Amino acid sequence: MGCYPSPFVFEYRRRAVDTHLHHESHFHASQTVRDVVVGMADGLTVPFALAAGISGVTTMVGTVITAGVAEIAAGAIAMGLGGYLAAKTEAEHYAAELRREEIEIVEKPQAEMDEVADVFRQYGLTEAHYGPVIQGLRERPVAWRDFMMRFELGLEKPDPAGGQRSAMTIGASYVVGGAVPLAPYVFLSSVPQALPWSAAFTLIALGLFGYAKARFTGAEPVRSGVQTMLIGGAAAAVAFGLARLVG
Repeated sequence: MGCYPSPFVFEYRRRAVDTHLHHESHFHASQTVRDVVVGMADGLTVPFALAAGISGVTTMVGTVITAGVAEIAAGAIAMGLGGYLAAKTEAEHYAAELRREEIEIVEKPQAEMDEVADVFRQYGLTEAHYGPVIQGLRERPVAWRDFMMRFELGLEKPDPAGGQRSAMTIGASYVVGGAVPLAPYVFLSSVPQALPWSAAFTLIALGLFGYAKARFTGAEPVRSGVQTMLIGGAAAAVAFGLARLVG
């Protein structure tokens, strides 16, 4: 990647002192909530559909449990890996754009100043307003670069540990969700007994999950809960019907 241009070296040293004097702890709940939603939604729906489908062709509880546990393990790993790779790709993209902005600030400062001016003009500001700001950014190259990343490209700095955290959160949520439809098969002795309880538990969990998700996202909670129940129920019904048809 090469060395940073010299203005950035001095600015990084200044920021290192500032960071030592002042440290902030940031709240990552929004990303965690998204990861829980992704993992829990699939964890409730896919194992439920699988268990319902297998219940249509067998009366052996052990077969449903074995298939369900295998699916939950595979699904949790696949979903967690997907979350990790997505976060890693985002971090790599951010790093590439960061380096490009640093080079352009050093090699094409006038073009970059024009781009800063364009950002402010979008808010109806004139040169009298943003002129001093541009001058201030020229004296602080790292702040200038960060401004371009945020307001020109719309990119936020990724959390360095975000990939691992996302993978663990999605995987764990998938396991928790998948345990709900499978639990009745563990505690009851026959498939015909377990299937209605599995359906009831899962539909209730889907409704509660949809309701809780809406409280975080700002959607209408009751509508979200009903929609989530309908989607999960439809997936299980299709899987059950196809298994019956094929079997």
